[in-house]
Amino acid sequence: MTTEEAIFRSADMSFIQFYIPSEIARDVVTTLGELGNVQFNDLNADVSAFQRTFVQEIRQLDNVERQLRYLQSIIAKEHNLLISHDPLLTVAQSSRSNIETLAGDIDLLEKRVLQLDSSYDELKSRQHRLLENRHVLNESRVFFDNNIEENVRISLDQVDDAPLLLEQESLEAGIQLSHLNDLAMNYVVGSIPRAKIDILNKILWRTLRGNLYFNHTPIQEPILDFHSGAEIDKDVFIVFTHGELLLQRVKKIIDSLDGSVYDVSSDHEIYEQSLAQINAQVTDIEQVLNSTHQTLHTELYVIADQLQIWQAIIRREKMVYATLNKSKEGARGLVAEGWVPTSEIDDVKNALRDVEGAQSAVLTVMATNKTPPTYHRTNKFTQAFQSIVDAYGIATYQEVNPGLATVVTFPFMFAIMFGDLGHGFIVFLVALTLVLNEKKLALQKKDEIFDMAYSGRYIILLMGIFSMYTGALYNDIFSKSMTLFKSGWKYPDDFKKHDTIEGHKVGVYPFGLDWAWHGAENNLLFTNSYKMKLSILMGFLHMTYSFFFSLVNYRHRHSKVDIIGNFIPGLVFMQSIFGYLSFCIVLKWCRDWIALDRPAPGLLNMLINMFLAPGVVDDRLFKFQAPLQVFLILIAAVCVPTLLLFKPLTLRRKNNSAMEAGYHNLHDQEHNDTLVEAEENAGDEFLIAHFEEPEEFNFGDIMIHQVIHTIEFCLNCVSHTASYLRLWALSLAHAQLSSVLWSMTIANAFSVENPGSPIAVAKVVILFGMWFVLTVCILVLMEGTSAMLHSLRLHWVEAMSKFFEGEGYAYEPFSLKNIGEEPTEI
Repeated sequence: MTTEEAIFRSADMSFIQFYIPSEIARDVVTTLGELGNVQFNDLNADVSAFQRTFVQEIRQLDNVERQLRYLQSIIAKEHNLLISHDPLLTVAQSSRSNIETLAGDIDLLEKRVLQLDSSYDELKSRQHRLLENRHVLNESRVFFDNNIEENVRISLDQVDDAPLLLEQESLEAGIQLSHLNDLAMNYVVGSIPRAKIDILNKILWRTLRGNLYFNHTPIQEPILDFHSGAEIDKDVFIVFTHGELLLQRVKKIIDSLDGSVYDVSSDHEIYEQSLAQINAQVTDIEQVLNSTHQTLHTELYVIADQLQIWQAIIRREKMVYATLNKSKEGARGLVAEGWVPTSEIDDVKNALRDVEGAQSAVLTVMATNKTPPTYHRTNKFTQAFQSIVDAYGIATYQEVNPGLATVVTFPFMFAIMFGDLGHGFIVFLVALTLVLNEKKLALQKKDEIFDMAYSGRYIILLMGIFSMYTGALYNDIFSKSMTLFKSGWKYPDDFKKHDTIEGHKVGVYPFGLDWAWHGAENNLLFTNSYKMKLSILMGFLHMTYSFFFSLVNYRHRHSKVDIIGNFIPGLVFMQSIFGYLSFCIVLKWCRDWIALDRPAPGLLNMLINMFLAPGVVDDRLFKFQAPLQVFLILIAAVCVPTLLLFKPLTLRRKNNSAMEAGYHNLHDQEHNDTLVEAEENAGDEFLIAHFEEPEEFNFGDIMIHQVIHTIEFCLNCVSHTASYLRLWALSLAHAQLSSVLWSMTIANAFSVENPGSPIAVAKVVILFGMWFVLTVCILVLMEGTSAMLHSLRLHWVEAMSKFFEGEGYAYEPFSLKNIGEEPTEI
């Protein structure tokens, strides 16, 4: 069976049921996942995740994923190790035994890496503690070898009951700290973060009531802090006090402030022995540390090379069991249901035959009244345009897809507002670069903004092409005109400077806007009127063809009541007012009012007087205009009650007829007709009917819905037509901003007296750089983004509201393709 395009309308979907023997359930689901075209329904929606069949297998895989995340975190600590990443990674199907073997290997690797990493961290901590101890030994000698000087001693508060004031006076007389042992005093030496040294001094002073001496000196280089893990500045301190009890208090306070206490002797020989012992220990630890690091690095190097593959295999297996949990247990196997494109049913059947096992899975196509998912087949070109529509809403199953028309209308609406040949060429070059390098860029990791531009590269390409076309129509390139053809206007030959002259028409410019309009005093008046009327015509055409899509939808659903009650009166209402306005615009353009020697009528006043004073025409545009306007107003007035009442009353009459025929309501009759049709279409095939109960018929709900639809449609015909004036407004703003930027930057570079001088050349280079940067940043990026958003609004609101329901849900098949991408939540 040939694969249908499914871009104008979503693909035909079939509701299928699988009966899968338990022994081959995993292999069947894996095969369907590799095929990637079956959307499984959750038959256990009322069952918690902890009560499903394969919860134990998922827990085991969760544990393996945790182990892999731990290994990845350890690899991240090794800054010179890179984890291999392939966004197009594909993983071959693995048996259950291979998965269990892999899980066991990962468990052993985790234990080995955990042991090595713990040993390495412990050795690293011991090394830094020894290094800090060495610093404390070296820096503390200043306390024992030198006399206390005023600039390194902390002054004491005047406390009356401090028993060490006599010792303080002795120290001020120049006694060395080494003599304090003769005064029966104990001391504590250690290190503490420099930011807490004053806090320690104050707490000790208040706690011991002045029964201490405190001094400190800075360590010259940063030291690794054991608590924060960062390198910080520390000080070495010494505290003298009386008794073992006070000494224990001091140590507790030091420990609470993240300080460390070390055993330091005042004897010089003991100091030398301690220093030599610490140096030997540091040397030994460095050797063991290097050996441990090399072993750990080797292990992690192998793991980093295979980590992405292992993560993909485990993630793939977890997705398989999560899908199996959506099925119900039968007598001897599992029962699963889901959706598949009708044209791909044979592919699913062929894939099931390839699964090895004592029994094969059974696929049954079922008739149902459930709403199928919406599936539009797209390619790399149409995917971006389809994403624009899907961002607003997923199309209802089998309704006309707005994404197809968006391929043309979206970039063209953008180009009307962005029309400039030069700016469009810049956009075109950027998009062309992305398109030509798309294979190389697809393999690179991209940030969010660049990935958005890369995904929409074909949209940007068409926007650039269409902008170049409309820029040629406007005869506008960087706010300047192009004299490609001979002008259709001629000025008199004899005129003086500053004279006001008038051009005379001598022909027709072959393409676009005549370059003679650029620089004319009435240029803005002419282009404003021209673009304003053009935007009304574009809006009318855009909304009209969009409204005809509703007719296509009604015919596809065989809904005659919607054709008569919604489409016909809606079309007549729109054409009788705004279709008439568009006809008058074109007719006014076609008349030579100078030759007719008549003033051109104002169309805006004509449209207002059409409703305020029917039958009265101040400036006649054509013969029989007044009676035609009265007739159009009467037709529009008749269309409003038709829109409001025809569909609800017709459905109510049909519902009464169905109840007289013995049905519960109209929906019950439609449900019964669907069942009969399904049985007739079954033929000799075994077809199971899987239907939901029909909803109740409520005339009040239908009437309220129709009232809202009527009011919204009539008001939107006015507001949406006026909304298309943004095409004129943004086009005018873009052209004027481009002109102002040119006149304020690069135009000043050509007004110098000595064009060949170095100053003139530098001025040209600088001003050109300013002009180009501002052109790209303001006119291309900012104005381009603004025009794109306005074009997006015109499609989402003005056009799609005429036919688009957007009440569907996306087709999301179970697929094991592109498993190398970011993990999917299960």
